Amino acid sequence: MTIKHVTLSLLLALLTFGCQPDPAPPISDTAPATPPVKKDAKPVPKFDRDSAYAYVEQQVNFGPRVVNTEAHRQTRAWLVEKLNEFGAEVIEQEFVAKAFDGTQLQSTNIIARYAPELQDRILLAAHWDTRPWADSELEDDPSAVVNGADDGASGVGVLLEVARQLGLNTPDIGVDIVLLDAEDYGKSDGGSRNSYALGAQHYSKNIIQPKPRFGILLDMVGARDARFAVEGYSERYAPDVVRKVWRLADGMGYGSYFVNERGNAITDDHYYLNTMGGIPTIDIINLPNASDSPFPDHWHTGNDNMDVIDKRTLRAAGQVVLATVFREAAGTL
Repeated sequence: MTIKHVTLSLLLALLTFGCQPDPAPPISDTAPATPPVKKDAKPVPKFDRDSAYAYVEQQVNFGPRVVNTEAHRQTRAWLVEKLNEFGAEVIEQEFVAKAFDGTQLQSTNIIARYAPELQDRILLAAHWDTRPWADSELEDDPSAVVNGADDGASGVGVLLEVARQLGLNTPDIGVDIVLLDAEDYGKSDGGSRNSYALGAQHYSKNIIQPKPRFGILLDMVGARDARFAVEGYSERYAPDVVRKVWRLADGMGYGSYFVNERGNAITDDHYYLNTMGGIPTIDIINLPNASDSPFPDHWHTGNDNMDVIDKRTLRAAGQVVLATVFREAAGTL
């Protein structure tokens, strides 16, 4: 996840969306049009939270997945291997990104495509790299190691389990799972928002056709008692997707996670998927605090380890994403 800091320009957006919890629900009572219900639609498979947890843990066991490190290279090979094992058409989108400090980042977006022959497609994304520095104001030790169990690995772990299920139960819709690289190597204090999400920026300029109809980004979706408020840019650029997903989550009994409140507008990978890629994309992200620092306390600290991960949260995020895909394919979302 990027620093997702709130710059002066971003404050204007926050005022628009409301950085304080808004008693008025952001989800409209008018549902968007849905496609015709398809006959013989496949049922939504059960998301295995233990499997997702194991995928998160394996990433953390590699060590911090900082670009240009051995742990990063090992993780890339493992992710490609797993996605191939799960029956996807895997594309390694390699690129060299120049970081804010001049570092040449040897980066790879890993793209797993299911039913690549289908024109109607959904994008599911998460970033797989980790923050090189523990630069949160809550971290007293600047040498602390950021393991990125939640900030990076949780979203990837959920999508790996989604990929496994898609390999077993492919719905009648195309799915592109994109694991984005070089997201968290940005400048925090006084830096440009564009120093973050370098993988998303590259992907948005090089989208494999056909372009997905809409997208869902997962970022920090593993901590206990997570609070997925409606993120500001999601509401601005993809309001119909927000309505569908939050209503579905509530109907499935996950309303305590997918809270019907406005959250901050966050510069995350989805910002570029929306503005540069033209894919209406929402961000499912833990925003427990309605403030200028809306993120959980373990964000960008040495405490972002497996101790913060809760299988129930992984299941909530993963089951809702799976249901979104299968019900969209069935025409019942």
